[in-house]
Amino acid sequence: MAEAPEKISSELASIERDVESRSAVFKKELGLFDLVLTQVVFVVGTVWVGWAAKLGNHQMAFWLLAIVTFYLPLAAVVIFLNNRMPLEGGVYQWAKLAFNDFVAFMVAWNLWVFGILVMSGIGLIIKKNIAYAIGPRAGWMHENKLMTTLVCVLLMISIIAASRRGLALGKWVQNVGGIFLLVTFATLILLPFITAGRGTLANYHPFSTSMPEFSSYNINVFSKLAVGALSGFEYIAILAGECRAPARNISRSVLISAPIIAVMFILGTGSVLAFVSPDKVDLIGPIPQVLSLGFSSFGWVSVLVSITIFGVAARQIALMSIYFAGNTRLPMVAGWDNLLPAWFARLHKRYRTPVNSILFVGVITLAFSLVSLIGVKEQEAFQIQDNAATVFYAVIYLVLFAIPLIAIKRFGVKAPLWIKIAAASGFIVSVIAGFYAMIPITHVDYPLIFAGKIIAVVVAANVVGVVLFTLGAKRSRKSTS
Repeated sequence: MAEAPEKISSELASIERDVESRSAVFKKELGLFDLVLTQVVFVVGTVWVGWAAKLGNHQMAFWLLAIVTFYLPLAAVVIFLNNRMPLEGGVYQWAKLAFNDFVAFMVAWNLWVFGILVMSGIGLIIKKNIAYAIGPRAGWMHENKLMTTLVCVLLMISIIAASRRGLALGKWVQNVGGIFLLVTFATLILLPFITAGRGTLANYHPFSTSMPEFSSYNINVFSKLAVGALSGFEYIAILAGECRAPARNISRSVLISAPIIAVMFILGTGSVLAFVSPDKVDLIGPIPQVLSLGFSSFGWVSVLVSITIFGVAARQIALMSIYFAGNTRLPMVAGWDNLLPAWFARLHKRYRTPVNSILFVGVITLAFSLVSLIGVKEQEAFQIQDNAATVFYAVIYLVLFAIPLIAIKRFGVKAPLWIKIAAASGFIVSVIAGFYAMIPITHVDYPLIFAGKIIAVVVAANVVGVVLFTLGAKRSRKSTS
């Protein structure tokens, strides 16, 4: 028997009031400027121009397809939901209000594991950037796992220390990273024009309009561009309780950053293809690879290039700061609902940050960073981390896009047809991305083992999530009684 609309509306209003009252203790550090730079830093991953370059001259067509079928639908759905529920916890709270505690917990759990996997690969990317910045003398660093371990440990200690201070410090890390990223991409985009003027670059066609070939390989890469590269708008909404005017500013930040991000990706990929053939692209560090090649004949200017490459590393640190902030808030809001021990929701007396959650996330991330390197080369380890992360993200998006399709009435509103069409498009692309995440796009020694590792990670993680929810639900019932 269906619940009465009045009862549902009353329950939802009660939940919203509870979240808003708990969020009142947070400092409102993030304004519109901070949110726009955060969106750019978060969405524009430096590795994705390398993945797109694998498509060769078809890259622009597939970027545009990904923008139309996933990027714009995601932006529309996030703006639609955020305007109605600007709540700390973002997609966790949306899933809770739309479905139930179990779905919300599993969404948050998958998003949390996704964040762990992404952060666990950032140390490897930073080490690659350092190696390219130093030049040929640092060739030994590219596959040196001891160096990777050292970078990961130092990075994690720094992030934990900064996160304890909260977004008052974290937003500056993110803003500086955003500015460095814009400068780096401007350099990358201008590089073909500079070298063409010197006569060292014969052909450069950034806006190739050749018809795409819909092979299994190209669809594989397309799915990664959509759910991997052109994703993340919903992540910033997790920090809604720490934003000034979140309903207005988060939505505005999406509208402002969306066209900037699209141009950066398309022109950036064109620059990669101007200097590197698709089969030679370094998937871990494509931008440092291109900058080091493009400026190799510029003499002293190469010193400036090294500084720019360090800027890419600064962006990765900023990205990790954003992920880390979101990943520490998810256990906190689950602790509010007694689905995790209250230990995770304990706040620092001065900085009002979830210190226990910060420490826990830091230790788990470092462990994943080091374990993933065991027994495989770094390129394969990076693909396993990244593809497994894509599956977790696809699961989250299936729930997110399902809200306007089947559960929006619980919010007391009706989704317009165009929102439902957008959600359906995003849902379909998410299914495709989840399937193709099992298939590597570069050579690995054992493809079936590669797929098996990803399936094992996803299944095991979700089994752990179900167990944690079951224990948390029992804890919550005891607390209530």
